[in-house]
Amino acid sequence: MAEAKLYGIPNCDTTKKAMTWLNKNRIPFSFHDYKQAGISEAKLNEWIGKKGLDTIFNKRSTTWKELPEAEQEKVNSPASAVKVMIRHNSIIKRPIIENGNSLLVGYNETEYNKQLKQ
Repeated sequence: MAEAKLYGIPNCDTTKKAMTWLNKNRIPFSFHDYKQAGISEAKLNEWIGKKGLDTIFNKRSTTWKELPEAEQEKVNSPASAVKVMIRHNSIIKRPIIENGNSLLVGYNETEYNKQLKQ
């Protein structure tokens, strides 16, 4: 089985829960820290293509809510959303786990069991 790749922010509670779950279930993974390594436009577009903008772009996040209304109003397409996610990576739903061709977004133990325990 290929190593999973977990994308997130180390101080995020759901990212920590995912890491704990992966470690407990002995699933090998590497961690991509948005705060240290950033995220590419190509990667965000790939995820949006697989899961849709509404799944990847977290409008319930504190970061989104704190953006000025004028900046929020400019987010009217996937391209404009990607630009905001690159500048404010806390708006990206966390965690995201790539495992082969599958993409898991958010913490969902049921999906983790189905997709990662093979």
